[in-house]
Amino acid sequence: MKKIWLMTSMAFLFSGLSLGSPARAIARGDCSTLRSKILARAVPYCVLLPPSYDAETERRYPVLYFLHGLGDNQEMFLHSGGIRLVEDLWDDHQIGEFLIVTPAGDKSFYINSREGRQRYEDFFLQEFMSAIEKQYRAASGRANRGIAGVSMGGYGAMHIAFQHADLFVAVGANSAALLQKLPKLGPDDLRQFTMQRVLGPAFGSPIDSAFWYKNDPLTIAKTAHLEKLQIYFDCGYEDDYGFETGAMALDKLLTERQVPHEFELFPGGHDWTYFAAHLPAVLKFQSRAFGLSPQ
Repeated sequence: MKKIWLMTSMAFLFSGLSLGSPARAIARGDCSTLRSKILARAVPYCVLLPPSYDAETERRYPVLYFLHGLGDNQEMFLHSGGIRLVEDLWDDHQIGEFLIVTPAGDKSFYINSREGRQRYEDFFLQEFMSAIEKQYRAASGRANRGIAGVSMGGYGAMHIAFQHADLFVAVGANSAALLQKLPKLGPDDLRQFTMQRVLGPAFGSPIDSAFWYKNDPLTIAKTAHLEKLQIYFDCGYEDDYGFETGAMALDKLLTERQVPHEFELFPGGHDWTYFAAHLPAVLKFQSRAFGLSPQ
């Protein structure tokens, strides 16, 4: 297991965010791998351990599973400087202490792939969560388990939470990859190549539109039992991929179903500047869902 101590001299890449004071409690990042029988390979992951984790050896903590976006990996909080954002929130007592766990998701969209060879959702639910919660001092039960993500990870978080609301107290997402409908593209449209490269590993080659809609959080939300699941999501209204239309459609759907939720539409596109500005909202939301009031 690789233990990473995040020191205050680490470069902070999120623009417009305070570095905080030099004297602070430092969280620890543990990075390792889990050998999966379902996926027949080792899956890397990282865990952010809160400042009190090593000192309070009898204490158990809630767990937030945070799913990264396409093109990123399990070290998203480490190489982006996001750990500094989390440390600021802990230092300022804006969130309580909980574990933040990020598994490598590759291009899986965190679902079982169309071809059935990459059963990522099965891995996550049947192997990963139980292994993490045994390895680390995780508090037990649904009330102490949340899931969130950005972009592809927001899609995955909603996909999993909406189908398994009995496992999670809350779900949060920044700029989730939600499409009200798949665009119809001709074979000569250059966007077809991009879509196939991005979506193909999970949704088939060529892309199986029926499979897409079956797994789409918007489709699942039409019938899922979401009354006890706390839900937060936001998106930029200038999202580069048009995900704001999907987010607004989900807001409308949940409103019509009278499912309590929080939805925000902000200025901004689909980039780290936007994510950095609004990631704290997800973390604060999850902290409240865990019942961790600011001190």
